[in-house]
Amino acid sequence: MMKKSGYFHKSGCVAYDSEGIPHEVIELHIQGERYAIRLTDLVRAIAGKVRVQVEILTHNWKYYLGTVSGLAQVSLSGKALNIDLFNIGDFTVSLNSLRSIIYGKERYAVIVKIPEIPYQTRLKKLGYGQRNLGAIA
Repeated sequence: MMKKSGYFHKSGCVAYDSEGIPHEVIELHIQGERYAIRLTDLVRAIAGKVRVQVEILTHNWKYYLGTVSGLAQVSLSGKALNIDLFNIGDFTVSLNSLRSIIYGKERYAVIVKIPEIPYQTRLKKLGYGQRNLGAIA
């Protein structure tokens, strides 16, 4: 079962990258941490099904983009944006609610955590006549 883990928020803030170039960003609040996706990259990801960077968002008088913390891309079904945060997990948000944020109809969109599949269920079962080969240490 998927659990609510955070939200997308369009605050209209401008964040500066490491070269001092300003970018309009959409904020992600996931499990108490603040992340950002550049608005131009997000629109490009939704339109062209490319991966975009999810960066840490820090605030020190102004907003600054930090290190890359994950990647986001449109799902295979084309109905959601999947977010893979390194060492934290996988999350998803509906594209319909995300589009309503981009076009200014809504201010928030709910992000839910995709449950991890246990290792045992990921293993393939051997068919009749197949052998399980393993390395001997």
